[in-house]
Amino acid sequence: MKEIKYLEIMYKDDYYPTFLVDKIKELLEDVVQYLAQNSHSLVAIQEKFDEMTLAINDLEDEFYKHNSEIETVARDSIAETVIDILQVYNIAIDVEEALREREW
Repeated sequence: MKEIKYLEIMYKDDYYPTFLVDKIKELLEDVVQYLAQNSHSLVAIQEKFDEMTLAINDLEDEFYKHNSEIETVARDSIAETVIDILQVYNIAIDVEEALREREW
């Protein structure tokens, strides 16, 4: 099984406070735990990704307060992690659809 690499770019860049990147990682890991439990419908999986994405949206103000933001590099890093998750669990959802609720 391919290893999921969580937010590698964000962890390597001091622009992103590690404790905030950790919060995003926890949200991603929650989705992975959900997927690992047993099989779910694509609708249920998409709902879980929507829930995760909305929670990431809610972190935006906290990033701003720490002189950071979820911008292009962060978007790419999150998307790469989601792509890894989709591939590892063989889920037929496009990354853009998986992150459809994003405001970043």
